[in-house]
Amino acid sequence: MQKIHIIGLVMIALAIGALISMMSDVVEYSNFQQAIDAGSRVKVVGVLSKDKPMEYNPQKDANHFSFFIKDDQGMEKKVILNKSKPQDFEMSEQIVVTGTMKNDNFVADEILLKCPSKYKDEEIQLKKEEQKI
Repeated sequence: MQKIHIIGLVMIALAIGALISMMSDVVEYSNFQQAIDAGSRVKVVGVLSKDKPMEYNPQKDANHFSFFIKDDQGMEKKVILNKSKPQDFEMSEQIVVTGTMKNDNFVADEILLKCPSKYKDEEIQLKKEEQKI
């Protein structure tokens, strides 16, 4: 075999290995009931339950934040995030947490927040002006 063929085969093997490793990191979106049934790592989309308490005491443990979210099926669970409280957390419209169910709590290691659009007020104002015309 020529040197170029060996290099080509090695490159193909590396590409296949990279694809396999990326596929194992794929996490699917679900709700709390599916997270309970799956028993594996999932992403749950929900909204913050503002009537329930949030616990964050950075003097005691800066990497412990707990709160409640309600998923799209209406199931509400306590989420324990092993990171600090995100900035502007209370203003988020939607929350995506990645983790696993442990006992009756969802233990998250990642969080994504969908914050309200800064253009939302402008859109509402433009719609009102259009309706007046």
